[in-house]
Amino acid sequence: MYKDRGIIKWAPFDALAGFDAVISKMIYDKNKIKKPELTEDRLYQMDILIKDAIRKDMELEISYFTDGYIKTIYDKILKIDIYSKTIILVSNIKLNISDIMNLEI
Repeated sequence: MYKDRGIIKWAPFDALAGFDAVISKMIYDKNKIKKPELTEDRLYQMDILIKDAIRKDMELEISYFTDGYIKTIYDKILKIDIYSKTIILVSNIKLNISDIMNLEI
């Protein structure tokens, strides 16, 4: 009668502890991109969009650059701090103005 050894037969393949974490970090670092530069026209359009969103209390789709990746969130703008050059969202997230790549209503 056949008796399977279960997980014991795969034990040697897990001998390198932490190897999965190293490979995951390498893949993460490999997929990073350089920060895109925005044109003056796009910056002007985004400025107008921000002013409209604040005045009409509208939710925005905000794409921002962080750690080599572009991430997207949906939120309303609470206020703009011109001294620290950050946008504070209703969910208490602070985004650096220079990191914002795209805005959509």
